[in-house]
Amino acid sequence: MTDPTKRQPLDLSSYQPAAGGIAARARAAAGPAYLSGLNPEQRDAVETLDGPVLVLAGAGTGKTRVLTTRIAHILSTGRARPAEILSVTFTNKAAREMKLRLGQMLGQAVEGMPWLGTFHSIGGRILRYHAELVQLTSNFTVLDTDDQIRLLKQLLAADNIDDKRWPARMLAGLIDGWKNRGLTPSQVPAGEAAMFGNGRGGKLYAQYQERLKILNAADFGDLLLENIRLFREHPDVLRSYQSRFKFILVDEYQDTNVAQYLWLRLLSQTPSKPTPTREVEPLLTSPHRGEVGERSSPGEGGRPSESAVPPHPTPLPDGEREQAAVVETHKALPKNICCVGDDDQSIYGWRGAEVDNILRFEHDFPGAKVIRLERNYRSTGHILAAASHLIAHNEGRLGKTLRTEDVDGEMVTVTGAWDSEEEARAIGEEIEQLQRQGHALNEIAILVRASFQMREFEDRFVTLGLPYRVIGGPRFYERAEIRDALAYLRVINSPADDLAFERIVNVPKRGLGDATVQMLHDHARKRRIPLFEAARMVIDTDELKPKARGSLRALIESFERWQVQRDALAHTELAEIVLDESGYTEMWQKDRSADAAGRLENLKELVRSMEEFENLQGFLEHISLVMDREGGADEDAVSVMTLHSAKGLEFETVFLPGWEEGLFPHQRALDEQGRAGLEEERRLAHVGITRARKRAKLYFATNRRIHGTWNTTIPSRFLDELPAANVEITESKGGSGWGGMSGYGPSRFDNVESFGSSYSTPGWQRAQAQRGRSGGGSNGGRSGGFGESGSSYSSGTARRAPFTIEGELVAKSTGTESAFSLKDRVFHQKFGYGHVTKIDGNKLTIVFDKAGEKKVVDSFVERV
Repeated sequence: MTDPTKRQPLDLSSYQPAAGGIAARARAAAGPAYLSGLNPEQRDAVETLDGPVLVLAGAGTGKTRVLTTRIAHILSTGRARPAEILSVTFTNKAAREMKLRLGQMLGQAVEGMPWLGTFHSIGGRILRYHAELVQLTSNFTVLDTDDQIRLLKQLLAADNIDDKRWPARMLAGLIDGWKNRGLTPSQVPAGEAAMFGNGRGGKLYAQYQERLKILNAADFGDLLLENIRLFREHPDVLRSYQSRFKFILVDEYQDTNVAQYLWLRLLSQTPSKPTPTREVEPLLTSPHRGEVGERSSPGEGGRPSESAVPPHPTPLPDGEREQAAVVETHKALPKNICCVGDDDQSIYGWRGAEVDNILRFEHDFPGAKVIRLERNYRSTGHILAAASHLIAHNEGRLGKTLRTEDVDGEMVTVTGAWDSEEEARAIGEEIEQLQRQGHALNEIAILVRASFQMREFEDRFVTLGLPYRVIGGPRFYERAEIRDALAYLRVINSPADDLAFERIVNVPKRGLGDATVQMLHDHARKRRIPLFEAARMVIDTDELKPKARGSLRALIESFERWQVQRDALAHTELAEIVLDESGYTEMWQKDRSADAAGRLENLKELVRSMEEFENLQGFLEHISLVMDREGGADEDAVSVMTLHSAKGLEFETVFLPGWEEGLFPHQRALDEQGRAGLEEERRLAHVGITRARKRAKLYFATNRRIHGTWNTTIPSRFLDELPAANVEITESKGGSGWGGMSGYGPSRFDNVESFGSSYSTPGWQRAQAQRGRSGGGSNGGRSGGFGESGSSYSSGTARRAPFTIEGELVAKSTGTESAFSLKDRVFHQKFGYGHVTKIDGNKLTIVFDKAGEKKVVDSFVERV
């Protein structure tokens, strides 16, 4: 028998009631109603109110419920009043949803929570209270992007900097990046300032900030940057807010940038008495990152290193006490701050988010309690196992493993296709099959890595008659850059298309503003002619200023040249020429915004999509069918979106196409960020898989058109990082043999005519009849090259080039004669009174009393 005095004591400190056991159920029954249904980890996160808390909430683990219930618990227990809680979200939608849930939990509408909102809305509110302390007034204006760029253009012009070589949009992007990192003009590193304007980036940033103060304005980044400056330069203001907020809660902490991190760090310290010091350098700041001290290793906890703690300030001598007063934040203990986030879902590094903020939480807040929510309520076992095994390959993470009490369900499937077209056909076939089985289309999503991938699926769904919606952005053919490109092609195909011509007459910028367009409209309306013809007339007169007239003449000549080339070149080649010669491609190449590269990819995808059509007319008619499809908000439809737009959403079935090296992981992320970029791409893959509740279906194509060139692709490395026990390899249903190149497959919708030039619509029949009459032939389609006569236009085409006489193009006649006579006395709104000296069709030469001799169109003058 063991001597009782020699028994080892039991460690009872780590005991937790078993999930679903008697103790756990009794504990839940004893608490308030809003605590019922919480699992032990969720309840721990709700009830741990004192000190810093980090809630690592995996996908589908109920983080929104935990955050909302925590606020309800604080209010119901009387630990704080609504106005003493700072609750920060990333979107206004999330803030509204949180208030609604709080009202449902507490049985009443939650009023008096002025500090529940987004970072920038709360920052803007604080700034208006103390605007005079940052050289503003309380009614300051928040500039939008257009106003910001207009102001920067003025500064560039004043400094004689070429806006074409150094675009204002590029400088706006740099300034936004500096502000996201909490850097004032004096803190911008010299190397980064040299990136713009031959080293003048920092100087222009300073001038921009000065100009904002003169205009009593702030931009979006200032709403936090000026808050940080306010708190650093006025410790009494900081202390007042530190004392006000008894609890701080932050949602999506993994998506915070440096400025947001600094703002939270300042507010999350317990206020202490000011001490006059010699140290006037702002705390928590460095020239490069806007903060003091080196970053710790991911997940490092314990006390801050010495380098992270500001040196103890030296007391000021008598007579200098008024120079500075700072808060001894290094002595203060963190207050009750709770950050909720998931390091495995940090996917917004491209817009300034720092995953390191959440990784070093224990370092920033010594003694912090970390609570992991790992019980997933969304996905089946195979999906969670696949996602967890994949994300485990990341080194920069705190670590957690999602688990579920649900069934294993269907395995994650991986399917290879010959090319992107077969990929779209196969997914379309699977969706049709699910629909026949009663699967709701609203519960199906296609998540792509790049927006250009959407075009293939949109075209396919139109062919199949499957309703779809694009989430997080417009449909492919509704994107601004695609509409612009199509407008050029529409004018080439039909010069009378006024809507298309008006859209691109000044895109890219040609100095043809609203006044010019209005003049063209007035003339076209009076003469009852299209805008294009009106423009052709006024370029030979003095109605426009020389610069505008020259720009308009160049545009008209370009369209006339492209219309000639239309019958001699393939329509895909013509589209590339138009985009290049118009300057439209160059405009986006010079654009430094984050989405410029994606827009260029979309334009290349547009040209590629034209290959399957016989001619330009057939392609444009197909586009009209695609654009005509409109569905209501309540329509049962497949959701198509990018992986970035899918965060926070969930669907029963998720298709994930394009899992190939270079596309996913994206080559740009690897080139620009190396391993950090690869890990963010892997987190994006993790997000994509965990959007699925019952089915996750991954696809890759062996051949894909990227940047206008067909490439033989390699399956994504992420596929080899999936666990074999949870993955099933399946065969593509998009075709047979070489990827179904010989046909569309078994769908009942697939046996349709290709979109060429043979249409049965009345308009097309009239065009065919007109073609036969005008061309003297019966060829119903476009000639593939030169006609039998050696002309570059086939005898069957209805489109004739202008006649050429001695090398000069003779413009088409308008078929009208002027109603004016020689020596008529007339009045012109711009040039005043004069008399007619020459008449050439509808063009008048007039000697004006003050403006001298001018050539004008007769619709702009009146007889007096």
